[in-house]
Order: sequence, then structure tokens, then C-alpha cells
Amino acid sequence: MPGGFVGMMTPFNWMFLSSFQKLRIKIFEKFTLTNFVRPEFHAFFDSAFVTICAFTLFLRSSQNFKGAFIDLQKFYGADIQPTKAIEAIKNPDCGWFYRASAADFKKIPGSPIAYWVGDKVIRTFDKAQFISSRCSTRKGMSTGLNSEFVRMWSEVSISRIGFRQDRRNAEQSRLKWFPYANGGEYRKWYGNYDDVVNWENDGERLQTEQHESGRIRAVNLNLDFIFKDGLSWSSITSGNFSIRYLPHGFLFSSASNALFSQDDLKIYLGLLNSKVHAFLGKAINPTLNANPGDIGKIPLPTSHVNGVDHIDTITSLSRRDWDAYETSWGFSDLPLLSNERGVGSERQQEKRPIPNFPLDIQIVNAYVNLRTHWQKIISKLQCLEVENNRIFIEAYGLQDELTHDVPLKEIALTCNPHYRYGVNYCEVGSEKLEAMEARLLEDTMKEFISYSVGCMFGRYSLDMPGLVLANQGETVEDYTKKLAEWKNQAGTISQTDITFNPNMDNVIPVLDGDWFTDDIVERFQRFLHVTFGDEYYEANLKFIEKALGKDIRRYFLKDFYNDHVRRYKKRPIYWLFSSPKGSFNALIYMHRYRSDTVSVVLNDYLREFRTKLISRKNHLEAVSISANASQGEKTKALKEIESLKKIINELDAYERDVMYPLATEQLEIDLDDGVKVNYLKFGAALKKIPGLDAKGEE
Repeated sequence: MPGGFVGMMTPFNWMFLSSFQKLRIKIFEKFTLTNFVRPEFHAFFDSAFVTICAFTLFLRSSQNFKGAFIDLQKFYGADIQPTKAIEAIKNPDCGWFYRASAADFKKIPGSPIAYWVGDKVIRTFDKAQFISSRCSTRKGMSTGLNSEFVRMWSEVSISRIGFRQDRRNAEQSRLKWFPYANGGEYRKWYGNYDDVVNWENDGERLQTEQHESGRIRAVNLNLDFIFKDGLSWSSITSGNFSIRYLPHGFLFSSASNALFSQDDLKIYLGLLNSKVHAFLGKAINPTLNANPGDIGKIPLPTSHVNGVDHIDTITSLSRRDWDAYETSWGFSDLPLLSNERGVGSERQQEKRPIPNFPLDIQIVNAYVNLRTHWQKIISKLQCLEVENNRIFIEAYGLQDELTHDVPLKEIALTCNPHYRYGVNYCEVGSEKLEAMEARLLEDTMKEFISYSVGCMFGRYSLDMPGLVLANQGETVEDYTKKLAEWKNQAGTISQTDITFNPNMDNVIPVLDGDWFTDDIVERFQRFLHVTFGDEYYEANLKFIEKALGKDIRRYFLKDFYNDHVRRYKKRPIYWLFSSPKGSFNALIYMHRYRSDTVSVVLNDYLREFRTKLISRKNHLEAVSISANASQGEKTKALKEIESLKKIINELDAYERDVMYPLATEQLEIDLDDGVKVNYLKFGAALKKIPGLDAKGEE
């Protein structure tokens, strides 16, 4: 009725979402929002997660009336909510009581109910230009069928990927795959670049191929912006917003929206990774969705921003950190083995020889030096980010609302354990920090082991940086040719000129015991000798095993492949042939796979292993009936005989039912089809990867 009030409890999404903008405007024109409470999600009872707000409307419009807003989001649980609400009413200076009017809200683009912003911020929105006036923000491409058009870069042949292309060169290159920004976790400045997309012949299939319904499959192709320098961010975030430099040569997906400008991108990269944007952006859309339109509504500072050259340094540090891990296509060599810590892909571009390995020091010293280097980099980036906050806070005049500090947890470097493991230094005790350091050491040793396996297969080499064998069907002969080319030698080089020779037949057994002289443990031990010398070999191995919490053979048997599958996000590049109970295991490298690889595994390893087991069983049977053997020896022999019989039966069935039929098929694979298609072709021959055979579209 006229002059009446109505009280409501509703979901709070109408406060911010653009789809409710007309509703908000209508409320402002007809009513006055007089009182408002935003409870914490568990305000009713702890097990209920309720996203509501409560408010009263007065049936008369008073645009300048400042209603009372109480924000209880930081107070967990039902019991404390009424207490804090009453405290806010009695003490408006408590920190969770606000005054705001419809006139204030209408000055912010989209008219969100952003009651917490002060007068300075309102004036900033009211007077400033917006990012949209200087930049183009775009929602990324949706292929409609990611399983068909998108791959992790490590799945396909590296020679089929077009890096650093412009659109015209990409069309003429006859290459198939091109870098694809595709979202990812919270990471600022640079990174999350794992994927490639099929843009062969200027995206002919994506632009023309249709569903059975007749509709064009892909949307938002952004043809005017692909392959250009820009900035990229994940469309959905689980926490803080983060934006990254997008080098030229990329396409971008709907999971990774992008910004482009004729201006120097540094100022936008610095602004959008600063506390200022976190503060202003929350006023526009505090949900987990970071839409292109929302970024375009961020106001630009009214005064000129000086001193943003630090952004180049920040981006360079972030890029080097990203490229220091083998899952980056810019990976050059392992920092633990390099005298120049964290050099990354620049070494590959400069073609400088890798420094000689320090053969007279222990691996523990190498790790300590590396950890010290990481701490310096983390500290440097933290200081630069604090300075970045200071610059933009002062440019917007928000010194009273914001501080410059940046928690260690937000320094988005993989070498930073606080970010990597989600640990905030200020919130944990020494015991948890020690556990964090132990985990970082363990992961670093696992990365060393993973790199060693890459060298065993020839994917990497101690004699040249970057990828060596990374194209379908490449051989050891290709390996020696590439090393010779790197060293500017004609033809090939001999094995004696190679620091650590790769495996010849692309099969490395992983067994519980030294049944083969070239099994994975023996090869790793040789790698450790080569990289850190003979003098401290035993101490180095003990250090690694202590970091892992188990001996090296047990790690390879129980944990290595699971770690590898996680590292490559269920798209492993090394495949594990494994019998049903895991008594027989052998790794291969998928890029070196040939149609006779299964036959090699079967004839040279599985059958050979079974022959050795039978020989061992026969020996033990002789012991069990020998007059010269003690009763204890006979009992032990009989126990082992029973175990060997079970293993031999397992291998017999594995050969009969799985390996022999598969070997006769002479299966071909095409790396362009991706791991999911190729891995499943081998069925029960390979170790099962949970979720890899899941149906449905991505």
C-alpha cells in the first residue's frame, strides 16, 4: 500500500548479475531500499549453505536516501549472526555497517548493490573513463567439441605446433596445432599455457563443420583478435582474480577470456593484478565469474600512471618460473642441474652450451643453492608486487581503503611453496612450515627423477637444452642427428660423445628386482652418477630416498607412474604396460611408439622375464629337496616357489589374453588423436587411468 514497507528474503544474485540490471533500476525508480542484511552462508545452521540476503523496501522512491546495510559474511555460523547484527545497529563504526543510496549504486556500471564502496570509489566510477574505452574485451572461442579440437601440447608432435605465428603465417604454415589459452588455476602475470587447438588451414573445420542438427559447431571465433598480443584470464575463478600476459600467436577459449588494446598492455596488466582491481571489481561483480563486460567496466585512473616498467620484470620472472618445469613448452633444462638457476627458455633461444655439471658436489648442496635462489626470486617478486599495489592505490587515491601488502600465498610462482601448496606463512606454525619444506624437497626430487626418465627415452638430453625427440616415430638415430646439429657437427655423433645415452628400443622395464641390467632403477642410478659424480653417489641416493620416504625401486614401482599421470593431467606421455596384478611393468615413450613396439615388449621383456622366473623357480625347487640345504632354507624356498607360481600364471594369462593378440594387430597410433583415443586402444595391456575412459563432452 502507499507508504508501506515489505520485507523479503531472496537469493542475492539479483544484487550483481547483469541479467538483473533492469530489475535493480526498476527498484530504484519505484522504491527505496531502507535496510539490508547479507548473512554468512551458514546463517541458519552449519550444515546448510544458503546464499541469501534480507531487505526492506519502502513504496516511495528516494534516490539519495542512504539505507542501512549490514554485512555478516565474515562471521561463520548461526549463533553469532544475531549478536553481530545487533552490535552493528548499536555501533555503526564496527566495520560491517554501511550507508549507501540508489544514487550511489547508479553511478557504478550495471548499478550493482555495492554498498561497501566509499565516496572516493563512487566518484572514481562517476568521473573516470572505463577500460572499455581503451580496450576490447572478448569472450573466448567455444569449439563445441574439445575432445576433437583441443589437445595438451605434450600429446602431439612438436613439429605440428605453430608457435609465435601471426594469422597469415599460420594459414600458410600447413601446421595443425596452435597455442590455446584455455583457463586454468589462479596464476598472475604469465602461465597456464598447456593446450593447443586445431586451427589447420585457418581453422577451416572449426569455421565450417556443423553438428548433425545443421548448426555451426564453433562460436566466438574472434577472428579480428586471434594471434595478437593481449591479456588473458580464467572465466571462472575459485578465489582471487588473476590475469596473464598473452603473447602473440595464441587463440583463446571461452574458459579464458581476453583483453586487447593499441596501448601498452603493461598498465592494464599491472592494474588488473593489483589490489585496486580486486576492490573495484568486487563492486561490479563479486561472484566467481569474471566476464569480459565486467573487466571493461573497471574505471581507469584519472591521472597518469608513472613507473610501470616493473611489469616487464614481473612478467619475465613469472615466465621463467613457468618454463622451469617440463610441462611447459618453453622448458629448457632442469634448474637443479643448472649453474644458472631458472634461466628457462631463453637459453634455448640463445643456443649457449649448458654449463658443465658440478660433479664434485652433493645433490643436497645443489638443492640448497636452488632453494636459496627461489627464495630470492620470491622475495623480489613480492617487493615488485607491493610496489605495483602502491602505484595504483596512489593513482586512485585509495590509501585509506587499501594497503600495499601482498601475502606470500599470492606470489604465484610454482617455486613458491606457499602458493603451490596453499600455505600462508602468517597463519601457520613452524611444524606446518617444516612439512611444507619437506613437500617441496620431495617434489623437486620427483621432478629430477621425471627429467631423468625423459633423458632415458631421449625426450631430453644432458647435451642440449629443450626437447630432442618429441615427434611421432622419432628414433635414436634422430637423437644423434639433432645433437650433432646442436654441436655444429656434420652427420651424426657417436655414443661415446653423448653424456647419457637414451634407451635404444623404447622399452624400460619397471620390476620388483634387478631382473634386467637396463631396468629403470639401474638407468636412474647411472643418471645420478653422470649428473652428480661418483664420489658422493651413495650419499646422493640416500638423500633422494629420504626425501621420497622410500627406496628408489619402491618409488618407481608404486608411485612414479601415478605422479607422471598427475603431472600431465591424465594425458601421460610415458605409457605403462602392466600385468593385472602389476608383477610385470614396462614403460614406453608414446612419441617413439612404432607398430612393433608391443611385440618388443612381449618378446624381449615379458617372455624374457617369465623365463627368468621359471629358471629361478627351478633353482628353488632343487634347493627344497637338497640334502645340503637347511630346513629354514627349504621352507623359505617353498614359500618363494608358491609366489613365483602365481606370478608366472599371471604373466601367462597376460600374454595369452592381452599381449599376444595385441602384438599380432600391429596397432598404429596417430598423436593428433590425443592420449585419450590412443591409450584406450591398448585396453588391458596398459595400466588403467581412472577417468580416462569417461564418456561425455568436455
